[in-house]
Amino acid sequence: MSDTTPPPRSIKEPSYFDALAPLVVLALLIGGAVTLFGLDAMEGPLQVGIMVAAMVTAAIVLKNGHPWDAIAESGRRGVSSVVSAIFILFAVGALIGTWNMSGTIPTMVYYGIQLINPDWFYLATVVICAVISLGIGSSWTTAGTIGVGLVGLALMVGVSPVITAGAVISGAYVGDKLSPLSETTILTAQITGNDIHTHLRAQVWTTIPAFIISMIVFTAFGVFDGTSGLGEAVVNSELSALNQLFWITPLNLIPLALLIGLSVFKVPPVLAIMASALVAGILACFLQPDAVLRFVDDPTLTAPANFIKGIWQVMATGYYSASGIPPVDSLLSRGGMDSMLFTVWLILGALVFGTLLDEFGLLSKLVTPILLRAKTTGSLIGTVVATALGLNIVAGDQYVALVLPARLFRVEFEKRGLATTNLSRTVADAGTVTSPLVPWNSCGAYMAAVLGVPTLLYMPYAIFNIASPLLTLLYGITGFKVVRVDPIIPEDTPLKA
Repeated sequence: MSDTTPPPRSIKEPSYFDALAPLVVLALLIGGAVTLFGLDAMEGPLQVGIMVAAMVTAAIVLKNGHPWDAIAESGRRGVSSVVSAIFILFAVGALIGTWNMSGTIPTMVYYGIQLINPDWFYLATVVICAVISLGIGSSWTTAGTIGVGLVGLALMVGVSPVITAGAVISGAYVGDKLSPLSETTILTAQITGNDIHTHLRAQVWTTIPAFIISMIVFTAFGVFDGTSGLGEAVVNSELSALNQLFWITPLNLIPLALLIGLSVFKVPPVLAIMASALVAGILACFLQPDAVLRFVDDPTLTAPANFIKGIWQVMATGYYSASGIPPVDSLLSRGGMDSMLFTVWLILGALVFGTLLDEFGLLSKLVTPILLRAKTTGSLIGTVVATALGLNIVAGDQYVALVLPARLFRVEFEKRGLATTNLSRTVADAGTVTSPLVPWNSCGAYMAAVLGVPTLLYMPYAIFNIASPLLTLLYGITGFKVVRVDPIIPEDTPLKA
């Protein structure tokens, strides 16, 4: 009996057309979505465009001989890489809802209105977020907690919530880049073969100047933006509304203190955030019973049942306020796990697309020839910056933008006698901090979701995130703080993706 099993298909290397086609399709679909729908593109059209681009990529990979099972498995790996991020998103949605109902966010805003001068509001925002992110090592936790309160406070005191969102993100990413507790800091040091403290010393030379630039710019925004805050009567009406809706007391800040404490002790972020959300919900039943009953108000249930239903519902769908004062209602009517569904949809599509490009050699097909043409140190560092930024755009995830350039360029840095601390600083400057500037990147989508400000609006005001890659480019061109060592790898060592 003859063997009728079909011979295995030969796998072809991707062509330049194969590598470029998905990026062209993505650019056209994203441009079309933004043109037709504007900022509403984030509510579904952008996600559809990215999914279509992922399907085009899958068709190209299939054409090159890869079996569908391998393509599907690659997509599953891409999705699995962001499972923890998705759970964090849902936990933050629940936290925003319970923090509103428990009076945590209203109390932060109430005290903030009285303490922060609008002329120095942006500067205070970037400094507060930098200090907190350095302490806990998480830009996501910083933005999703104190950042939410500061953006809400901006609405109340008459300053721009868009500029405030940029200040929140600028401060939050100082810690993400320079804190020894940050996951991305630890990862960057590991994949470039550096001790964490050596890596941090290299980071200081771009992080501190970028932060100083941010403080100067936000100070100027506060002094010259043409607003002097709201009138005293308006501020007093908002304070009065908050005081009538909630019992304003320092006890309402217990969930915030708990979250910071758990983060400092390195409790996994999703557990820390969810614990704080649950504690806030329980505290609301004791400290803000009227607020809970206004939210639920089911006459068929007993008071304890109403409290349980209130906690459950606010974690699912968020809190709702109808005070009649627009800034107060805008501040309080937010949160819930369901508010994160569009963001999760966006992240899943972007990660599948990026993983297919990476694992089937389409990205390295484009990057390797560029690397071979980078003859000077400045052009090499510029290539790393462009690659990391490009990966944040096309792959939609900062971890891809960190890991892949480190893998692609580490051999070349060692061949040229450049210390790998130069590489670790560059990929952090260009990979970590530019991720929230891309609407469909997991970080950009997260920041827009929790702060309530679209990525394209806050992007020009994320000063730290713009200054960091520009500084690392400047250092590469001038040779400032570019550390050289003896070459340790032969010149004929082949490049590997």
